[in-house]
Amino acid sequence: MKHIVLPLTFLALILIVLPQTRAADAAASMARIGAGESPAQRDARMAWWREARFGMFVHWGLYSGLAGTWDGQPVATKGGMEWIQQRVKADTDTYAQRALPLFKPTPDFAREWARLAKTAGCRYIVFTTKHHDGFALHDSQTSDYDAGSKLHRDLVREIVDAARAEDLRVGFYHSVIDWHHDQYCYEKSKQLPHPLKGRPYPNGTRDHNQYLEYLHAEVNELVSNYGPIDILWWDYSAQDFQGDEAWRATALMQLVRAKLPAVIMNNRLYRSPEAGWKSMGTEGYIPQLDPKYGDFITPEQHIPATGMPGVDWETCMTMNTTWGYSDHDHAWKSDETLIRNLIDIASKGGNYLLNIGPKGDGSIPPESVKSMQAIGAWMKVNGQAIYGTTASPFASLDWGRCTRKGATLYLHVFNWPTDGTLLVPLRNQVGGARLLAHPSDSLTVSASSEGVRIRLPARAPDAIATVVALQIAGEPQVIVASSATTSQH
Repeated sequence: MKHIVLPLTFLALILIVLPQTRAADAAASMARIGAGESPAQRDARMAWWREARFGMFVHWGLYSGLAGTWDGQPVATKGGMEWIQQRVKADTDTYAQRALPLFKPTPDFAREWARLAKTAGCRYIVFTTKHHDGFALHDSQTSDYDAGSKLHRDLVREIVDAARAEDLRVGFYHSVIDWHHDQYCYEKSKQLPHPLKGRPYPNGTRDHNQYLEYLHAEVNELVSNYGPIDILWWDYSAQDFQGDEAWRATALMQLVRAKLPAVIMNNRLYRSPEAGWKSMGTEGYIPQLDPKYGDFITPEQHIPATGMPGVDWETCMTMNTTWGYSDHDHAWKSDETLIRNLIDIASKGGNYLLNIGPKGDGSIPPESVKSMQAIGAWMKVNGQAIYGTTASPFASLDWGRCTRKGATLYLHVFNWPTDGTLLVPLRNQVGGARLLAHPSDSLTVSASSEGVRIRLPARAPDAIATVVALQIAGEPQVIVASSATTSQH
């Protein structure tokens, strides 16, 4: 395999002197990003993603083998250990020397990931092609700090092939921050993290434009060599360093769409109000997005209290408190919390991107396997109440959540009524109701001044969330009461 850093002048030629046909395609693609793409065209491009509702996120790289440990001691018991290099303030050579010997993927790791995602009911998988530490998982010709050079494997190829074998859509997470590259000018931002923040560049003066040439060439490899990739999940920008200034973001999106016209991209090449951001915090999203800055907003570790009507959004969330694997983080969320999060997000019109953090050999922590299997068992019975649904017509429901698909309301009952009657605040005529757990049995339904009453069995078939499918006539006519004006947060 060839692994040399190409001369910068040659890289520039690669990026600038594109064939005329590609340039024309790029111009057309960029027009589609904004007003040039009609609502119908955008809806068609976004349709599979909106229908999917549930995906698996994977944070995996050199940090995974370190497992939250440095010099034989835990770095922390909570928090993101994919940032371990920054946490211990290690230069890139020291970090690589420690981490590389511990990163030893097994031959069949990717198949295990894909099968687990399929078992859980995920419709897509997004994985880290490169995190902030700068180590790329593909066989790159622009760098020698990659899996091809160090492991003689193309891990991106292995993961993509395994995901497609399970009929999963594929997304690339790619960090535009780079703690390894010797021309990345980390001092241009006071807000973006770097292990050497506040210290002089160890190699003297840096030229950020040289880093950008590298970044664009690396992305070009990823969007050119693996077939039709479905999602580009960028990470991330700061209010003081973002967009064209930081990443040549317009040209980067143009490059991607020229190769992948149907791709869906998030909003993290930017950190501005137009791109759906109000601050640097993980709660710093706002419900607005000019499509030229991306296709969807990315709340992190948060579920918007009332959703974001009219905006495509996806909550990404960990199973414990770290994205990358740690031996020391045992704060695992319960199966009930994870399943109800999925329901809550779908009921507000969003997608759920749930993270696993594999170990250095690619194996998945047993706690993650157990929870993904539990979600899958629930989805096997109730998946129709998640896939392809839209947001609840109700502001809140004291017994649970609601999703909708046309004339069917799916009532997700968290709190089983003690009197055996579920009250749904609707004026509509109804055509019947049934439990998804027992679809052949009809439930007794009656109307009252307070709404529709559904007679339920004495015990819930599923203690976490039992789903009732209710058929209604026409658009939902919600009875608004004082208790129904609060949020579902």
